[in-house]
Amino acid sequence: MEKRIGVCNLCEAICGLELTIEGRDVVGVRGNRADPLSRGHVCPKGVAIADVYADPDRLRRPVRRVGEGADARWQEIGWDEAFDLVADNLARVINEHGDDALGVYLGNPNAHSLGSMTHGTAMFKSFRTRNRFSATSVDQLPHQLVAHLVFGHQLFLPIPDIDRTSWFLVVGGNPMASNGSLMTVPDFPQRLRDLHARGGRMVVLDPRRTETAKVADEHHFVRPGTDAWVLLAMLHVLTAEASPETAPTVASYVDGLDTVVELVADFTPERAEAFSGLPAAEIRRLARELAAADAGVVYSRIGVSAGPWGTVCQWAVTCLNVLTGNLDRPGGAMFTTPAIDAVGTGLIGRGHHDAWRSRVRGLPETAGELPVAALREEIETPGEGQVRALLTVAGNPVLSTPDGARLDGALRALDFMAAVDIYVNETTRHADVILPPTTALERDHYDVVFHLLAVRNTARFTPAVFDKEADQRHDWQIFREVTLRTAARLDRKPPLKKRLVRRARLTASPTFLVGQLLRRGSSGVTLAKLRKRPAGIDLGPLRGGQLPARLPARSKRVDLAPALVVEDVARLAAVGAPAGDELVLIGRRHQRDCNSWMHNSERLTRGRPRHQLLMNPDDLAQRAIEDGSRVRVTSRVGSVEVEVAASDDLMPGVVSLPHGYGHAGDGVLMSRSREVPGVSVNDLTDPELLDVSGNAALNGVPVAVTAC
Repeated sequence: MEKRIGVCNLCEAICGLELTIEGRDVVGVRGNRADPLSRGHVCPKGVAIADVYADPDRLRRPVRRVGEGADARWQEIGWDEAFDLVADNLARVINEHGDDALGVYLGNPNAHSLGSMTHGTAMFKSFRTRNRFSATSVDQLPHQLVAHLVFGHQLFLPIPDIDRTSWFLVVGGNPMASNGSLMTVPDFPQRLRDLHARGGRMVVLDPRRTETAKVADEHHFVRPGTDAWVLLAMLHVLTAEASPETAPTVASYVDGLDTVVELVADFTPERAEAFSGLPAAEIRRLARELAAADAGVVYSRIGVSAGPWGTVCQWAVTCLNVLTGNLDRPGGAMFTTPAIDAVGTGLIGRGHHDAWRSRVRGLPETAGELPVAALREEIETPGEGQVRALLTVAGNPVLSTPDGARLDGALRALDFMAAVDIYVNETTRHADVILPPTTALERDHYDVVFHLLAVRNTARFTPAVFDKEADQRHDWQIFREVTLRTAARLDRKPPLKKRLVRRARLTASPTFLVGQLLRRGSSGVTLAKLRKRPAGIDLGPLRGGQLPARLPARSKRVDLAPALVVEDVARLAAVGAPAGDELVLIGRRHQRDCNSWMHNSERLTRGRPRHQLLMNPDDLAQRAIEDGSRVRVTSRVGSVEVEVAASDDLMPGVVSLPHGYGHAGDGVLMSRSREVPGVSVNDLTDPELLDVSGNAALNGVPVAVTAC
């Protein structure tokens, strides 16, 4: 047996691991105490990372689908044959029907793979289609749009300095289960204990008493979809109710304060109470406590991002941190200085909005992608630009995007579909060819994105734990072959110089590119130094006083009043109060889940079932529904049947289904080694419900619940 250093890249916490290896088997996993960011922390998913590597359901060689429907079967083929099949068909569709006839979808795991970051984006851009989609628009798109509009770059995101704050407001986030999201914060439980030890407080606003809410100093229910009124009311308190001595002031590089004051003038705490259920007196107290804290910060996440007013909410959070003087100072909302600065190097683009629109509904793009809620209609609707071929990479949009049942049906009509994935799942079962890459333990890794979002500045390079087998391919090698072979078959080719540059970039390995990017930074960290210190290098706490010099905006100014947000706040002001007796649906996650996968890991699925619909006991009684019975949940787009469980953790009027549990029956070729009960919550979510950014409103969906 031997010890090896590894890394868990299943979620944003990027925890360092100590692995015990016997031959090509992982026989032990523990947290690496020498890691300067995760400090020995590991959650159940990290322990289960060996299950992905050894999973008998995992594909290791390319397969092609033979037959249709229930008669379909998978046939292993060689890599050259697989690459040629994909390239021939993608090029055929593009040559016959135009660039936009190809749709591309990138799933969440792409951000967790070095090869996807260095080569997947190059493949993505090589296709000239406007039909680009990703999991971003069912997740964090409002964050990125606000960062682009306010600061000048879609990933210049303020990070809560949790290690030094004294007053921490969490709105619609659950870091006890997620290990942080757009806030890379491994070992959140210990960091919370440290917050309490120095006399600090954490307050949570959420329609469910989440794992985070249960350990908070305060938890307040807020009706889903109404967080915007609460956050704007807090801004109202800071501006309209302040004395001349306590009125907020902002840094000289911040524009738009007067507009913010005007926008929130009518958003009183009393009005917010009518919408949200949070008492006006509590809203006033929270705003005043935030303003009075020696170091305070507001953090919001997917509970509000995936809501009808996600962009307004993220803008309001930014304004709260700015107006209380907590932006760019210790204990507040700060910016990382990573060894590889994906913002400063241009590795990730600044972003843009509304450069083009979707063909059917006229939805605006953001950062080069259309809302994934439009994917189904772009496949189904005939005409020029109709999506006829689809390439998915590490994604399962049938489970993770709105109205998944209809998307499932639409995928059957494609002329051709290919997938880069290690599983046959609810989406990839429709593919004609599946190209499986190596997994985390078989490839080198550097977290380009999550060091940018971490609560402490660190750097870490992790070599592959196992060499890949001869008949395996890394994801970057797959992206290279698909890109180059497809390009060679297209009727329209770019200039020779551009083709040579593309080939050179795609031929260089991700590890080589990491070394080059490190040299371009100012941290002094090199790949050689990281190889000598595999646990990682500590670059210190987040640093304040970086603005305005580090602002990515060309003006070096912060714009608190971007026109898009001003218009959306005006639209919000005209909305009437919700009906009091309407049920609304929210999702939920569990620490043992990883989005729509990991459900075939025995160690993660054991224990009490967690697939049920959670519902407040009073709501059950009003509908004469028994706890534990089977119910039908119906929305505008569909209905599902599932067991219901009574829970005081749910705000009255709110029901909750977890994300990720799959369909059963109907010929679905499940990737799981054993059936997991449950239904897909996204058979209920509505593609018509979108935030102004184009992000799907997956929370706050109106539903009816009846006994079966």
